[in-house]
Amino acid sequence: MTSRPARGAAGALPRTALTALAPAVWGTTYIVTTEFLPAGHPLFAGLLRALPAGLLALAVTRTLPRGAWWGKAAVLGVLNIGLFLPLLFIAAERLPGGVAATLGAAQPLVVAVLAVAVLRHPLSARPLLWGVTGVLGVGLVVVGPGAGLDAAGVAAGLAGAVTMGLGVTLTKRWGRPEGVGPLAFTGWQLTAGGLFLAPVTFLAEGAPPAIDGRAALGYLWLGLIGGLLTYALWFRGIGALPVTSVAVLGLLSPLVAAGLGALFLGQTLGPVQLAGFALALASIVGGQLPGRAPVVLPTPVPERTP
Repeated sequence: MTSRPARGAAGALPRTALTALAPAVWGTTYIVTTEFLPAGHPLFAGLLRALPAGLLALAVTRTLPRGAWWGKAAVLGVLNIGLFLPLLFIAAERLPGGVAATLGAAQPLVVAVLAVAVLRHPLSARPLLWGVTGVLGVGLVVVGPGAGLDAAGVAAGLAGAVTMGLGVTLTKRWGRPEGVGPLAFTGWQLTAGGLFLAPVTFLAEGAPPAIDGRAALGYLWLGLIGGLLTYALWFRGIGALPVTSVAVLGLLSPLVAAGLGALFLGQTLGPVQLAGFALALASIVGGQLPGRAPVVLPTPVPERTP
């Protein structure tokens, strides 16, 4: 009897580790963008991250949506990719990177609320507590003393967190069609998000930049590894794990970005930042712990009358 929960926890650990690879790899986006890609074309980077990888997945799997899944795939692709990436880049351009990352770290709080409204989960203080702890930890890691606020940037950052949170929650609610693998499911969303993003990119940025060998390597990394592979792991994890546990894994992205900045860009991490790392990691670990099972009291047996 007591071995079943242990086996369940042990079985969830590999799935959690694979899912965590996605936000960890997404944490390399900042250093790849600044060190490899042409400046001033963040939306074009998002487009190349989504559309070619999505079309490649469709060509490999040869699986298209059917019936209602044409609409569902379009909605998920726009929320998870097509809308999220422009909002992310607007926040990054108008706010200091630390402020933008902290606003993005609010996604676990959004998912915790949406899980009650959309998934009909019982209201629980645990995911809210870990979400607040994660936001505080990320804020200590990445927000400097001179951080400024811009109303449009703050609105974009919060909208990005809500958009991605809603996409994650709906992905959990709708699941994946029977017989459709994670790669095909990811291809649907990357293609839908890329098609939505294409006109936005060319209207906002004009002609694409010249691409040299260094930029090509950066785009390949963002598209194949940071796009196709990681989104497949991410969506697979959403289907297999509690949605609030998956959402809190997203805190790995700003932590990895900060760590790479310290290792390769000469950025320093003082005691405050290290304390923030500890808080954020505690939030990630705590978010994976199973909640208490409800206590079921035994039904009283009525006494026999003499």
